[in-house]
Order: sequence, then structure tokens, then C-alpha cells
Amino acid sequence: MEHIALYRAWRPQSFHDMVGQQHIIQTLQNAIREQRVSHAYLFSGPRGTGKTSAAKVLAKAVNCERIEGPEPCNECPSCLRITAGNVMDVQEIDAASNRGVEEIRDLRDKVKYAPTEVRRKVYIIDEVHMLTTEAFNALLKTLEEPPPHVMFILATTEPHKLPATIISRCQRFDFRRVSLEEQTAHLAVICQKEGISADTDALQYIARLSDGGMRDALSILDQISSFTDGQVTYQQVLGMTGGIPSEQFARLATAILDGDMGLLLELVEQLMHEGKSADKCLENLLYYFRDLLMIKMVPGADQLTDRVLNPAEFRDMAAVFSRDRLFLIVETLTRYLGEMKYATHPQTLFEVALMKLCSLQQQEADPQEVSPHSFTSVSNQAGGNAAAVDSGELELLKRQIAALEKKLELAMQSGAISAGGRGEQGNTGRPSAAQAPAPRISSPSKLPPQLDKFIAGKDSADFAEVYKKWSAVLQGVKEEKVTVHAWFVDGEPVAVMEDAVLVAFKNTIHRDTTEKPANRQVIENVFAARLGRPYRLVTMLLRDWNEAAMKSAAQTGTEELRLEHEHETPDTRTEPWIDEAIQLFGEDLVVIKE
Repeated sequence: MEHIALYRAWRPQSFHDMVGQQHIIQTLQNAIREQRVSHAYLFSGPRGTGKTSAAKVLAKAVNCERIEGPEPCNECPSCLRITAGNVMDVQEIDAASNRGVEEIRDLRDKVKYAPTEVRRKVYIIDEVHMLTTEAFNALLKTLEEPPPHVMFILATTEPHKLPATIISRCQRFDFRRVSLEEQTAHLAVICQKEGISADTDALQYIARLSDGGMRDALSILDQISSFTDGQVTYQQVLGMTGGIPSEQFARLATAILDGDMGLLLELVEQLMHEGKSADKCLENLLYYFRDLLMIKMVPGADQLTDRVLNPAEFRDMAAVFSRDRLFLIVETLTRYLGEMKYATHPQTLFEVALMKLCSLQQQEADPQEVSPHSFTSVSNQAGGNAAAVDSGELELLKRQIAALEKKLELAMQSGAISAGGRGEQGNTGRPSAAQAPAPRISSPSKLPPQLDKFIAGKDSADFAEVYKKWSAVLQGVKEEKVTVHAWFVDGEPVAVMEDAVLVAFKNTIHRDTTEKPANRQVIENVFAARLGRPYRLVTMLLRDWNEAAMKSAAQTGTEELRLEHEHETPDTRTEPWIDEAIQLFGEDLVVIKE
């Protein structure tokens, strides 16, 4: 006899055969019993949770010739023919391949004809979110007021893509993922009836791999039972599916805790030799540390995740990690997992991620990578027990404060926070209504080195020569790479010192993007080509330059000199967009008119 896949052989043929959707089953059974069946239903939920199966059972129930309760009999000619797919009045339409307006118009024209084989026409439209906007519009009126002999059942895994007008005309049922316990029990029943010998641990692992989809779990069981000749064990499931036992994750976690990079790389090499994929290893390691964090922070959290088979081992491992370090590990792994999909060499990225975790507390972390979660947890610990905070945590706290200051500066640049508001709150907490807002000056680390020498050379002949050729520089950057030009045009040269050109930017984002090594290389290449000699690019914010220049002028008692364009007049000198136009298009192309 020809073999039939388990998920097809065990497809539910009645409502009581369905697993894990009791809230939907009871509602549909009551509607059938009371003869209050709607004309349109929307079944949504993850794949393999029973949407299409429920639709077929409902189609049989409304057309069953011997129905005496809420279930189809599965014995009458109508039920048998609908199960076999031989009834023309019950149609299952794949919207992924019939998504155009012409197909829906054809369906709309056929709806008006009465059924010829059963009492009620039923149209099951699978993956309905794939229909085009025009197709939805063609279906809309028919879906709202179909003939009394027609029922529509729409099934989708992405209900958010459906128009609200379609959803409002249907009774919506949301199918949920089947729980680990329900899946394991159902798989055990199937194994018993199919003559398959399976360990409970193996069935639990298969259920976890299916991510709540009963169809996926049956497909995995079918594959493994065929390979093992009906003897399914936990180790065989791991070998067939490329899974990793929790003991290996515990060894990885111990090596990370001890900072043993040699052991980590050895374990990674062992996993790769066993045929594991780097991205799945990284993903499962993320889940492992996520479960450790849950167990450490939430009492009874082992009941909240299906991956924890031995809570005692997880609790012992969670106890040796600090809460803050677990937060940083989860955030780091999440970032590397996002980069993994674009990686040319996933194994190398996996190894780098593990080495990053080893040196997480020792290395100088980038302030951009520090999250609000870690900042809050470290701040609370420091506030609650200041004596217990070591030097490493203090350094981390300083970096986090610097990151927050930078975010605040960006918010002020975008206008989200007014300068006056910051000035009033930036003091020691005392009222300052009568005080002027404090000037916004960047920290010394953001100012270029030897700033005093740049100020001294702001009126030099070299600077005048660079300023004259600046429009050619911008044009050269634009020809070289237009995306770099879009950021670089925000800056303007303010001083030249020996082999360096200081460019002041109005916006922090523009400055930071220009400072990236690849962008800097493009600009410095253009400097060498257009200015006649190689120059280094040095950047700072324009407001900081103005503040420093004013302070220097006040100390020397001289007034700052400013180069003016030949086009400037007393009326146009104060208009900043004229300078911008000259920098963009060059002095020869700019004509100023009253």
C-alpha cells in the first residue's frame, strides 16, 4: 500500500479530533447545533495549527446528510466525497496562485448559481492575504451579502495584511500555537496507533522544534521514524534535526563565565564537525540565555517556556550569572544574530560573538551599544549598594551616561527638546527661572586635538586657498560618491593647520556619518585631487567652533575676522542659505537678486 504522510493520514476529520483549539471548536459546535452558522469566517493563526482542517470539517458539518449534533457523521455520501475532495460545490482556492482580480470576478459570477450536489456551497480561500487590492475590492460586496446558499471561509497566517473592510464582514477566529503538553500527548497517541516506539524526551523535543505547529511536528516524526525504522530516541532526533543538547549549551555557558576562549573555540569546532549550522547554534544559545534570565528574574519561570526540560540545571546555571551580565549577553547575541543572515562566513561571526561574550566585562564597550535595560539595572544596583560597585561597573556607568548625553544632544538637534529646557534642568536641581540657558558645548572628548592651533590658523593663506576651492571639493565628493556628499555638504571649512582641514558641521548625525572610515577615505582622496596636496579631515560641530572662536577672541581682545564672498552685500550677508547655495553649486553659478 502506498505510504501516506502522517500529517495527511491524521488530518482531523471532526471537531473533537482537533488539538489545542478548544475555544474555537466549542464556538463552531454551538453555532452548528443552534443552526446559527455565519456566511463568512476568517481563520487566522500560525502555520500548521488547523485552520484549513477546521474549514473542511465545517464544510462537512453544514452539508452532512445525517448530522444529529455538532459533528459531521463522516459516513454519509456528502461527508465522504467532501473528505476526498470530489464535490464541486466545496472548493478550496489557493489565493497565492489565484490572486488576481479576474479569478475573483469569475468566482463572484459563479456564486449566484445554486449548489448541485450538496445543500450549501462553501469556498475555502487559503492564504487570502495574498490577494491583490483589486481582488479584495471585487470580493468585498459578495462577501458582505452572498446568496443564502453560499459560505466563505478565509484562512491566513498574516491577518494584518487584510483590509479592515474584509475583516469586518467575517467572524474572526484566532488559532493559537499548540502547547508542548498537548502536542506531546497527541504524538504519543499517534505513535501508539502507528506502531512507533518513541521516548518521551524525543517527542518533547520534536514538539519544541515544531514551534506550536501540529503539522510540522507530524512531519518531523514521520521523517525520523522512517530513518530509525520505528525506534525514535532522543539522540536520534538530535542527530536527524541538527539539534544541540542542553548539556553542550551548559558547557558553552561555563566557558563564557570563565572567560576560556580556547575552550569556546574548541566547542564551536566540535559543533561544526557534527554538522550543526552556525546560525541555528547562535539562535539556540540566545534562547538558552533568555531562559536563564527568565528563571533568574521570575519565580516559577520554568513554566513559561517550553524549552526548559530540567529546571534544576537551569536554576543552578542562572545562579552563577549576574542579572546585568545576562542582559548584556542576550542583547549582544541578538545583535549578532541579526547580522548573521548577511554574513559571508557565519562560523567566524559565531566565534566572534562568543569571544565578545567572554570579554564583555573587560573590554571598552561602544556607548552606542549600551541599552536602557542594562543602564537601569546597573543604576539601581549602584544606588542600592554603592559600596559593592567595583571599578568596572563605575566605568560602565560612565559610558552609559555619555551615551545618554549623546542621545539628548541628538534630540535637541532635531528640535524634540528645547535648549532652554535643558539649561533649566542641567543645574544641580535648584530653580533657575531667572538664569540664561547654559550654552551647549560638547564634552572635551568630542573636540578635535590642538583646537587652539586651528583657531590660530583660521585666517591663514592656506585656509583662504582651501575656502576658494571648496565648491570644487564638494563637486569632487559628489562625483566620487553621492551618498557621502549628502552628509558632507552639511559641513563647512573653518580652519587649516599644516596637513589638516577642520570642517565644522551643523548636525551631529552628519558629522558622525562623515567620520566613518570609508567615507573619510573618499573625502581625503578628493582633498588630494582637488586641493593639490594631501590633507587630513578633522571634524567638529559648528556651535563648538563658534564658542571656541568667541572665547579665544575675548581672551586676546580682538574681534574675529570672517571671510566674505564677493557676492555678499550688507543685506545678504546674514542669509545662511546663500552660503549653502555657493557651496553646493559654486560661485560661478550663483546669482543673487533682490
